[in-house]
Amino acid sequence: MDFDALFGADIRLLGDLEFAEQRERGTDLLTANRPVSSKVDLQRLTGVEDLQQALLLRFLTQVGELAHLGHPEYGSRLHELVGEPNTQTIRNRAKLFALQALQAEPRIAAVQSVTVTTGRGPRRAGRVDLSHETWLEIKAVVVTIGEPTALNLVIPVNLGGSVA
Repeated sequence: MDFDALFGADIRLLGDLEFAEQRERGTDLLTANRPVSSKVDLQRLTGVEDLQQALLLRFLTQVGELAHLGHPEYGSRLHELVGEPNTQTIRNRAKLFALQALQAEPRIAAVQSVTVTTGRGPRRAGRVDLSHETWLEIKAVVVTIGEPTALNLVIPVNLGGSVA
C-alpha cells in the first residue's frame, strides 16, 4: 500500500503526534539536517504520520477559525467544553464533537469506535498532570481510505484550558 499517495505529505507542524494537546505556538516549523548535505530543511511528514497530524490539527482548530481562508466547517467543537465540569454529559458531548470532526476528514473511510474517559494530562518535565477532574482522553479507532488496518488515536482535552 502506498500510504504517501493515499495520505499525502506535508510540513511537520506538531512536535508530539502521540499526545498533542495544543498547537505549539512559536515553534510551528520544525527543521532537520539533510542527510547528504547537512543543510537545514523543514521537516516533512508523509503517509500515516501526515494523516495523524492532520487529524490532531482538526481537533485543535475551532470550527469557523479558518472561515476567512475558505474553510468555514473545518475543525472541531471541543473548545466549547473548556470550563465545563468533567461529567458524563460533557464526556458524551466530547464524543459527539470528536465523531463530527472525524467524519469530516475525507481520508477516513469509517469510524470504528470513539470512547471518552477521564484522563491524565501530558507529561511535563518528567511529571504527569494528575488533575483527573480537568482532563478527558478521547480514544478513536478509524479505518482510513484504501487501508483495512485501523489507526488508533488518543486526543487529550483539557477542560481547564491550555496548560502551556
